[in-house]
Amino acid sequence: MKIFVTGATGFIGSAVVDELLRRNHTVIGLARSDKSAQKLADKDIEIVRGSLTDTDILTEGAKNSDGVIHLGFNNNFDDMAGAVEQDVNAVNALGNGLIGTNKPFVNTSGTLMVAYQGRPATEDDAGNDKELRSRSEKTALGFATKGVRATAVRLAPTVHDATRQGLATVASQIAIKNGAAAYFNGGTNEWPAVHRLDAAVLFVDALEKGQAGSAYNAVAETGIPFKDIATTISTTLGLPLKSLTSDDAIEYAGPFLSNTLQSNNPTSSDKTQRELNWHPTQPGLLADLQSFLSDSKNVEYLKNN
Repeated sequence: MKIFVTGATGFIGSAVVDELLRRNHTVIGLARSDKSAQKLADKDIEIVRGSLTDTDILTEGAKNSDGVIHLGFNNNFDDMAGAVEQDVNAVNALGNGLIGTNKPFVNTSGTLMVAYQGRPATEDDAGNDKELRSRSEKTALGFATKGVRATAVRLAPTVHDATRQGLATVASQIAIKNGAAAYFNGGTNEWPAVHRLDAAVLFVDALEKGQAGSAYNAVAETGIPFKDIATTISTTLGLPLKSLTSDDAIEYAGPFLSNTLQSNNPTSSDKTQRELNWHPTQPGLLADLQSFLSDSKNVEYLKNN
């Protein structure tokens, strides 16, 4: 199949493209910059120049494909509402190009939208409307009633390999700048995790055999206690390990990230693994985090950025 991919040169998107090519699909990649276009050209991938705001280009790209994987997102933490609005517009543009075709449309969302369930979240849990990106997931899955085989892949907040670990890298950077690795209220809050190569396999599995209207959880490790993440940071970097309260968290990490570090998001992928025969095989988060922090060049980068 000829698959139109947004975010095709990103951390996850580049792995998804490689997985598509490995399975003998043809890829059309959206490229906003010359640098991104060159990365796609190096893989002999057809290039569509444009950005997520070019809705006509997105619709045309979808029409000219046999399916879409949408990974592009503007991670503007200073205006997340605006970034989500842009994403919803992009989802609508892509979906409109597929209406009535029964072609696959795989959107990207996140497990944090189903945090704080009091148990591991499942694929059947609806996204919390207060989590802004749930709008994008709902918009995409709505195309399942319009003749599109629309699905969503919910990424764990710690998509990782040995070069970066999502929010765990952020936690490491905060620890370095504070001179101590901290956990909060006992550190029992849990984060799910998935290796980016396992996530890439899932995106293509959802494209090939996902059921219309379904969400799939890209989760290899259901819940890693945050204290274990902080301990790995502490031990690897030789930093003190501190137990802090919620009141201390803002001073330690700032108002936005203090809440993020305390998030409780254990998430199951049992249904995903069963329905798509997806079984993660790559290294776990703590192994990759330890490997990353054992490289002095990586630590120096975190200190200075």
